[in-house]
Parts: sequence; C-alpha cells; structure tokens
Amino acid sequence: MSPSMAQAALWLLVLLPAVVGGALAISRLERAAVPTSLATAGLTAALSLLVARARPQVSVPFMAGSDLALGVDALSALVVPTVAIVTLLVLLFAAGEIQRSRARFHGLMLIFASSALLTGTAQTLPALLLAWEVMGATSFALIGFWWREQHRVSAGITAFVTTRAADLGLYLAAGAALAGGAGLALADLPESSEGWRQVVAAGVLVAALGKSAQLPFSFWLSRAMEGPSPVSALLHSAAMVAMGGYLLLRTEPLLASTGWAAPAAAWTGAVTALLLGAVALAQQDLKQLLAASTSAQLGFVVMGAGLGSVGGGAAHLVAHASTKALLFLAAGAWLTALGTKHLTGLRGVGRRWPLVGWASTLGVLSLAGVAPLALWATKDAVLAAALARSPWLYAVGLAAAALSAAYAGKILVVLWRPVPAAERAVVEGHLDEEERGTGRVGVLERAPMVVLAAGALVLGLLALPPVGDTLARALGEEPLHPTLVEMLASAGIALAVLALVWWRPAPRPGWAQDWLGLEPATRTLVVRPTLALAQAAAHFDDHALDRAVTGSAAGALGLARRAARFDDRVLDGAVESGSRASVEAAQRAGRADDRWLDGAVEQLAARVRQLGRLARRPQSGQLHHYYVQAAAVLAVGVLLLLTVR
Repeated sequence: MSPSMAQAALWLLVLLPAVVGGALAISRLERAAVPTSLATAGLTAALSLLVARARPQVSVPFMAGSDLALGVDALSALVVPTVAIVTLLVLLFAAGEIQRSRARFHGLMLIFASSALLTGTAQTLPALLLAWEVMGATSFALIGFWWREQHRVSAGITAFVTTRAADLGLYLAAGAALAGGAGLALADLPESSEGWRQVVAAGVLVAALGKSAQLPFSFWLSRAMEGPSPVSALLHSAAMVAMGGYLLLRTEPLLASTGWAAPAAAWTGAVTALLLGAVALAQQDLKQLLAASTSAQLGFVVMGAGLGSVGGGAAHLVAHASTKALLFLAAGAWLTALGTKHLTGLRGVGRRWPLVGWASTLGVLSLAGVAPLALWATKDAVLAAALARSPWLYAVGLAAAALSAAYAGKILVVLWRPVPAAERAVVEGHLDEEERGTGRVGVLERAPMVVLAAGALVLGLLALPPVGDTLARALGEEPLHPTLVEMLASAGIALAVLALVWWRPAPRPGWAQDWLGLEPATRTLVVRPTLALAQAAAHFDDHALDRAVTGSAAGALGLARRAARFDDRVLDGAVESGSRASVEAAQRAGRADDRWLDGAVEQLAARVRQLGRLARRPQSGQLHHYYVQAAAVLAVGVLLLLTVR
C-alpha cells in the first residue's frame, strides 16, 4: 500500500463510522439501519487491519505549536483492530437484540466506536480531547438510550458527570504542557519543565482513572448497567473503560518521568483489582458482577502501565476485551430470553442453551485465570512485573487474581449446577421480573459469542513467547516473563478457588455489596459541598452584587428625576417665554425628531428584536441540540483546517 493510500485509510478509519453513524442517528431509516451499520463496521474492521500493517501518520494544522495528528504504532496497531472487530461483533448481536429505534441506536454505537478509534490513533492532545469529549457524550446517550425511563437517564447523567469531572484533568494537562514548553504531542509530554511535568502527569492520571472506572471513580460503572446490553458489552470491553487504561499505557514514559505517578498508578490499579473483586463477589445481579469485574480487571492494565510493562498491560487489555464482550453479550441474551439477570433466576441456564453456555464457560474460565486461557497468561505477565518491583504489590495482585477466580466460580455454579426440585419455584419466581422474556436466543446473538470465545481461548499468546517477546520489543521493552513456578502457582490458585466455590457457596461480603458506598460518599464529600458553595455564591449575588446594581439604578433614577425637574422649571420656562418664532422652530424640530429620529430608533429596535429571536432558537435547553451544534462547528473547523492546510 502506498503512503498516500495508507493515510487515506487512516482518515477513513475514524471518519467513516462517525459520518455514517451521525447520518443514521438523525434519520428514520429503520429498515436500512442494520445493514448499513454492519457494512460500515465491517469496512472499518478491514481498514483497522490495513492501517495496523501500514502504520500511517497524518496531521492537519490546529493551533500554534501543535497539529491535530493521528498515527499508528506498535501499541495502537494492537488496540485499534481490537476496537473495530469487537464493535462489529457487538453490532451483529445488536441486530438481533435491538428491535426499536434501530437507526438511532446503531448510529450512536458507530459514533461511539469512532471516538474510541480516534483515541487509539491520537498522537496529540487536541485529537485526544476531541475523541474524549465525543466518547463521553455518546456514552451518556447510549446509557440513557431508553430515555422514557427516568432511572436510565439518571444513570447516564451519573456516568457522564463523574467521568466529565475526571476529564478536566486532560485540560489541565494540556495547559500545563503548553506552559512547560513541551507542546501538545503525547510523545513530547515528558519533555515539559520539571514543575509543569508533575501537573501534566497528575492531569493525565486523573482523566485516565476516571474513564477506566478505577478507585475512587468506580461507582459510575455500576450505573452504566442501565444501558442496553450491547452498550455494556462495547463500553466495558474495547471502548471507553478500556481507553482509560490505554491512555496510561500510551503515556507510560510521562508517568515514569515524574517519580511518583507510575507508583501511584500501579498501586491504584492493584487496590482497585482487589477491592472491586470483593464488590463483584458480593453481587447477585450478573451485569453488576461483570461491571465490578471490569474495574478489577482494568486494574491489572493500570498496574502494567505503572510498572512499565506496556506489553503485558496491552495484552491484558486485548484479552479482557474479548472475554468481557463475550460475557456481557451472554448476559444480555439471557436477559432477553428469560427476563432476568438475577443469578438465582439464571440457575442452570447453561443447560438450556448449550452453545451459549459453553462459550460463556470459556469466558468465565479465562476470567478466573485458568491455564491456558487468555487472561491467565496476560495477568501473570503483569504480576511478573509487580514481583520485580515490590513483593507487596505482587501479593495484592495475587490476592486480586484469587478473587477473580472466586467471582468467576460464582458464575460457573449458576451456569451448570442443576436446580433442586425444592428450589425451582424460587428460580421461576425471578423469571420475567425485569422484562417479558422471549424464551429464545437467536442465531445473530449466538454467532458473535463463538468468535469471542475463540479470542478468550487464544489471545493469551500475546503474553507468551515468541509472540509476547516480539510485542515487547516492538514496544521498546525487554521481554519479562513470569517463571514457571509463578505461572503454575497462579493456575493452581485459580483451580483451587474454583473447586472451593463449586463445593461451597462463595461468601458475599456485605460491606462491598453497595460498591463500597462510593456514590453516597461522593454525594457527601463532593456534591453537597459543591452545591453549598453554589448556594453561597447565589446568596452573595442576590445580596451583594444585585444590591449594588439596584442601588446604582436607584441613583440613576434619582438623577433622572432631578434632571426632569430642571427641564420642567428652567428649560420649559425658557421655551415658554421665548418668541413665537422660537416656539415654531422648536415645533418643527420636534416634528423632525418624530419623523426621523423616532423612526430610526424604532427600526433599530425591530432589528434587535429579530436578532434576539434568532439567538433564542438554538437555546432550547435540550442537550442533544447542543451536541448537534457542536458537531456542526467541529465539522466546519475540520473543513477549514483541510482547506488552509
């Protein structure tokens, strides 16, 4: 492929799903939505493989000192095809799952995928910020997709506001990078001056932890479960949450250059993996369990970034994407078929749909860390880097891995253990509790699970020789492998925990059931003080600023009254005592004033009223109108950039 064709393919990779998705989202082409969406996703997946091979670089001028630049290197060549292929499989599942508002759903999903692909290829902060904003906006729209149900919209707002607050770190990082003289290229961020480099690292770290649902931001992921199941499958596997971990892998040199950010990332990831593993163990809702496990498993990716094991972290990210997409799609299929996602209501479900059950079992065993499945090898690659750095960090990571096996075993018991006759009434009591079950899982829902199950089986090769060695060297690292003893030990722990959970029900730590109380704590420590500050500011505005304005107005009125009295007593008296000619001249002047000046004033007022009406039209107060306006402005900006390039 020629360089110009490769560059065109890279532009098309990010623009095609965005343009087609935008057209679908605002159209009513319900019948054409699915074939158009699948064709676009298929072409995008093909383009991702082309650019991964060609490694193109493109840029357009954006601002002084920085371009809006995209590119593909070894890391993005691994992550970008993962995003594109998982998107295609999830949309294939959605073709059978989503029966209403298909055009809007598939359009938003394509835009969401485009923002993840833009994140994966962004080489400068302007490109990354554009992707970050679109990803947050579309996640809100997708989580609250069934907008007639208020609790779903509320969940979308919670997720959006939480991640949006963390996203401010990227703006802080951009400002600090400019102040520190490094520019806005991601590769140049470690070159910032010493003091500003600390601020850049802090901003990037906060933004990435927020998107990847690491502590203390993890609770938004629980609320995100209100979205349709295909949204959960994409958001928790290859897009948004994964992109937070990817950003830390991308900026690993920046973290390492500060002396504190890398250890902070490593320990945050380890503690999140441990505590959110306990949260997953406490859940009785399958999607909530999988959501907590997403935060926990992304903790290993964040650990890898903090430990300098970019290869191990990237391999874990890719293997987790396949495994978690599979499990969320299975949960969605069972919810549609049985009307419940409560673990009690799903007892024995693997026997009812064996293909889905066995595919899910591969995903569950991978999640548990059973050899030789994917997450066993990738997790151990990260743990090997932890052991080389700190035995305490390794111990926390190993404990988190044991919890992974415990909550995975909990799912395994639900899938395959027969339901005793005495408990069948309890199981049946949970059926149809959330929606009316269809009693079937279609071909379109089953086919993607088979492909994803194959990924959960073989993607561990990314962390094993010789593929793992090649990947590490491509990323500029020396290969680091766990010893045979370490790998056997982790596999043995996984099998032992699974056997224990099969033999005896797993404990449910009550203190972790409500996601560690993170959302109420956030309301107490952040939301209420912020509202109190806003109320104090409003009180100051009402009683200080408004009083000053009112006082100024009263003074102006008093001055006007005195001027009026002077006019009545002095000027009008002078006019009355003047000659008739003067009076006639004044009358003529008054008529001229009425004819010309008053007319001009009235015309000006009419024009101002027209401008006011035009200005009020876009101020509808509806969020999606503002996003459409922002998209139009961005489109015009891109056209201008391409025109003056």
